[in-house]
Amino acid sequence: MASLNVGNLGEYLREQRRAAQLSLRQLADAAGVSNPYLSQIERGLRKPSADVLQQVAKALRISAETLYVRAGILDEREREELETRAVILADPSINERQKNVLLQIYDSFRRENGFVPETDGTGGTGGRPPADGRSGADGRPGTDDAVGADPTLKADARKDDNPHS
Repeated sequence: MASLNVGNLGEYLREQRRAAQLSLRQLADAAGVSNPYLSQIERGLRKPSADVLQQVAKALRISAETLYVRAGILDEREREELETRAVILADPSINERQKNVLLQIYDSFRRENGFVPETDGTGGTGGRPPADGRSGADGRPGTDDAVGADPTLKADARKDDNPHS
């Protein structure tokens, strides 16, 4: 069986498994995949699905996004954006509204710098600059500010702007 082009995924998995001091069989059991299948992945003979990679990552207690990048499912920029978002969402010291506002600000800065966030509902390009080089909805960088995206913040901003309220 010829080796598939899955980057250095198999090698990386083997290193992570050994670092975790797990046998191939132990990792296969923990991840819920067969021992022979996991062996074929490590040897570069099989390209696992994203679901299998997620199960293996969970069993190894590592980032699934890292495995996605190594398998060629996700590019490096997308992984970095996902990790940034995951850290914000996992922070127990801020509430959900604050997390949403922070993500909106993050998206605003990315748009200002020429990247269209995938999660903004505008058919983003996965963190890559749009083909026409425009950033905001009107084509000007930074015009879709994050504060404007949250209706409660818009109302607060209007109160501050109006000295008669």
